[in-house]
Amino acid sequence: MARKRLIIEMGMGVDQHGQEPTVAAARAVRNAIAHNALPGVWEVAGLSHPDQMIVEVQIAVPYPDQVREAEVLAVLPFGRKTLTVEAGGMVVQGRAISELNDKNDEMLVAIASVTVLIET
Repeated sequence: MARKRLIIEMGMGVDQHGQEPTVAAARAVRNAIAHNALPGVWEVAGLSHPDQMIVEVQIAVPYPDQVREAEVLAVLPFGRKTLTVEAGGMVVQGRAISELNDKNDEMLVAIASVTVLIET
């Protein structure tokens, strides 16, 4: 079957304290999908359930090998989900606060692309 893209959404997420690339990545995905509705999934594409969507997530984040895939994909409520993680994003010098369990003064910035596709 061929695939057709319906939408591509972009987002950005930051973990200011804790230095967790998974947190920054999940926030980037949440930001990408936060302000949308997808009526075209039913009205145009003719799907009977949103789990029939294919949702491809691409993340660029510092320390990509530390990203916990299941936690990032759990942000998405529906779809057949995949995740690709690559080195990127940004490390910004912040301020370590021991009460917030900071390991150092790094703030991690992730960027995300969320693509919704259907099979035709």
